[in-house]
Amino acid sequence: MFPDLTSELKAEMPDLRGKLEANAPTAPLSWFRTGGPAQVLFTPADVDDLAYFLVHLDRTIPVLVVGLGSNLLIRDGGWEGVVIRLAKGFAEMSVEPGHRVRAGAGAPDVKVARAAAEAGIAGLSFLRGIPGTIGGALRMNGGAYGGETKDVLLEAKGVTRGGEKVSFTNAGMGFTYRHSSVPDDVIFTEALFEGRSGDPAEILAEMNAITEARSSTQPVNTRTGGSTFKNPPGRKAWELVDAAGCRGLRRGDAQVSEMHCNFLINHGAASAADIEGLGEEVRRKVLETSGVELEWEIKRVGLARV
Repeated sequence: MFPDLTSELKAEMPDLRGKLEANAPTAPLSWFRTGGPAQVLFTPADVDDLAYFLVHLDRTIPVLVVGLGSNLLIRDGGWEGVVIRLAKGFAEMSVEPGHRVRAGAGAPDVKVARAAAEAGIAGLSFLRGIPGTIGGALRMNGGAYGGETKDVLLEAKGVTRGGEKVSFTNAGMGFTYRHSSVPDDVIFTEALFEGRSGDPAEILAEMNAITEARSSTQPVNTRTGGSTFKNPPGRKAWELVDAAGCRGLRRGDAQVSEMHCNFLINHGAASAADIEGLGEEVRRKVLETSGVELEWEIKRVGLARV
């Protein structure tokens, strides 16, 4: 357990409207369903509340932002600092003229894809294949099934560590494969996307095809973090993992998926150390067999349990 900072924070921020929790469990925040406590869990009411909190927060206190936790592994010792969870106040969506969709950073990608489809806006169907939120898609240039965030983004908005509200054009995001060059301390709050005119029935059919493809090739109904490793240039991570003999490899309750071996699974009682250790073992075996050093796509944060 960490020292309780909530009383001090509440005293320094009398106008705060969001919720503060001390030593909050983080396992429910991650799709892996494992990990240690957050020293402070803050759920801001809206963008203004988030900016107010950041203005008054000691700059030396580490901050971690969490959406759906689909691509996140929090280590067993937990997070010493503040975890900010973008919930309902950041999940609003609206359809705008010009085949545009505006979405909060806490909006699930799948819901944004569906809103676009129902409005007859094509080009955003790939979001159906990303099991996260818009904030994560912005940070990682999320992509799937032939599309990437950079293909449809017009503008992103966020708040800096100092509480300043900022915006970025597509060019200003510095997108590359699964990466944005926007400073890590910027918390994304909203995105504006632009697609093209399409037939709602055809777009929904495309989304259904993506759903079926995911269900038939990925362990979607398990405790997993999505794609574990980035695809190396010109290669596929899962093929390298498979060739290294790691399909089904297990460490305690952590296992390399037998359905898709670029996914790690928690069968119920795996610790974060089990999952990360298994991933590192896979990386070592792939390096030995192919000479390729796989790069983690899952974000691993926090303290190892001593």
